[in-house]
Amino acid sequence: MEKPMTTRQEAIKYCMKFQDTYEDYPFHDPNWTCMRLKSNKRIFAWIYEHNEKIWINVKCDPEWRDLWRNAYESVLPAYHMNKEHWNSIILDGTIPTPELHRMIAESYELCAKKNQNPKKR
Repeated sequence: MEKPMTTRQEAIKYCMKFQDTYEDYPFHDPNWTCMRLKSNKRIFAWIYEHNEKIWINVKCDPEWRDLWRNAYESVLPAYHMNKEHWNSIILDGTIPTPELHRMIAESYELCAKKNQNPKKR
């Protein structure tokens, strides 16, 4: 069984496994790490410390949003984000690693899709 993700560095390392990504600190505040796609600069994960735990905000399809929130107490409406399209995940070790990876991957895919269908201005 894989050790649960509980640290900022573990979250960053996992996010860097996705193609075309980089780590950024847009607020010049080391507490707020964001993981972006190089091609469109979109953020697919916000990683930060809150209430002495590491949290990750991830984009989610509204069809899955409530499923994740109902399945795990450590998945909440997103902290400081649009609560319809984003969830916060508390990295407290209670979410099985494959499920956590799935939520992050979904966020990456949703943000990468935005690059494939650019809106004409």
